[in-house]
Amino acid sequence: MQTPTAATQVTSVPNPLRNIVLKLQKYPQWLQNFMLTRVFRYTVKLSGTVGQDILGTDLHTVTFRQRNKKKVQNHIGGVHAAGMALLGESATGFIVGVNLPGDKLPLLKSMHVDYTQRAVGDLIAKATLTPEQITQMQTQVKGEINVAVVVTDAEGKSPINCEYVWAWIPKRKN
Repeated sequence: MQTPTAATQVTSVPNPLRNIVLKLQKYPQWLQNFMLTRVFRYTVKLSGTVGQDILGTDLHTVTFRQRNKKKVQNHIGGVHAAGMALLGESATGFIVGVNLPGDKLPLLKSMHVDYTQRAVGDLIAKATLTPEQITQMQTQVKGEINVAVVVTDAEGKSPINCEYVWAWIPKRKN
């Protein structure tokens, strides 16, 4: 993945997740991915339970992997439908979370998943934000965006078509 450019830097309230990603950039890619995966799994417990991996991010896109292991399999040996939906949600949530200012709270507003064919092997989800979406997230107090995500299986086919709408609101002050 590419390193972020100055144009993608958040200049508002610091974002802890984004700061972690930026600090990890000085390390080799394998270590960045390992550490990001551990942080994400610790924060999002269900991601840790199913064993999702972060394969890389450039702060515009992120790539997640769900291995097809027994813990997440359905009755026909593929990744369970709920696991596929979770993979898309995790990838889109990460890319939204890393681009929001630290004083905003990301919320999944809706998701729509169409299961189009049987998944084979491990799954990869790649979520992407446009520069316009990032600007919108950094400048609007509240809002929502439709985050693009493509999920592919070991054969390179897309077993699901999905749409995730993320919203953000100001965090409540304690």
